[in-house]
Amino acid sequence: MKILNEAMEAIKSPDMEMHARALERLANQARPAGSLGVLEPLSARLAAIKGCMDVRLDRKVIVTCAGDHGVVAEGVSLFPQEVTAQMVYNFVNGGASISVLARHAGAEVRVADLGVNADFDADLPIFHKKVAKGTRNFAKEPAMTRDQAVASIEAGIDIVDALVKDKGLDMLGTGDMGIGNTTPSSAIIAAFSGIPVENLTGRGTGIGDDALRNKIRVIEEALALHQPDPADALDVLSKVGGFEIGGLAGLVIGAAKHGIPVVCDGLISTAGALVACELVPSAKQYLFVSHKSVEAGHAYMHDRLKLSPILDLGLRLGEGTGAALAMEILDASTRVLSEIKTFEEVGIHNAN
Repeated sequence: MKILNEAMEAIKSPDMEMHARALERLANQARPAGSLGVLEPLSARLAAIKGCMDVRLDRKVIVTCAGDHGVVAEGVSLFPQEVTAQMVYNFVNGGASISVLARHAGAEVRVADLGVNADFDADLPIFHKKVAKGTRNFAKEPAMTRDQAVASIEAGIDIVDALVKDKGLDMLGTGDMGIGNTTPSSAIIAAFSGIPVENLTGRGTGIGDDALRNKIRVIEEALALHQPDPADALDVLSKVGGFEIGGLAGLVIGAAKHGIPVVCDGLISTAGALVACELVPSAKQYLFVSHKSVEAGHAYMHDRLKLSPILDLGLRLGEGTGAALAMEILDASTRVLSEIKTFEEVGIHNAN
């Protein structure tokens, strides 16, 4: 756990004096107090993270972590496992939903193979971080070993290190790809929260009523079989998680290590963020949640994290699409803080 421990020790708190200064400037701008809603606290958080009032998010990267899941053998998904690998190629070729929305947001998309059940050529331009070719079927045995859980998290940290070393990084987004991965994500929030599985489990790729009941049963029986310890995030990840979810957790921890704001996407990315923040609570200081998915468990994850989603657009795709859209809002918030003049700067008498 050397990489993980070093990352944990490297995380520093944002500049709360800068945060206070940002709030003061926002309160004194030439407009009604609070009139720009959530843009105001977002901009103050970014100012604290970056240590300045004029925050520039020039280099934005969304890392889409991919992995397969043995639990698909239980009939929990509408699509076959082969789609995971096919979508990796779609991401690389720039034809996926995240490719389009990231371009609009001025963000680069990078794909990371954490556990796809396929062999990719070594020269394919992705992060080659495969822990294994898919997790085991957690309906029958733990999804992975504890060592594999650590390896998946450390792979995510390594990816952030590489991005920072390569061209620098101003903001990171997290996204996912993995057929069947709403099942481990629902299992993770159930394990941490103790909330009934039926309240947390949605239709994923669009399964019908019978398949949904089966999905709920599979998760309930797996939790009863493995008894993951909610006080031990690595135990939860290893017993009912996924390799890409571990990678997503590592991205959040790696971003916090480097003092970089990180915005997570939907249910699966937020499951990774939840694992990260349960394991390393200080990482949450750098985390933003992009949107509220229609997936049932997503709002409960936000409640657990005590963070509010920036958007609510009825999304349920993943890939990092919500993160890309939220990046545009976060960009706008930085301009709100820096460029809107105060009453004093424009010579207007503030009656308040």
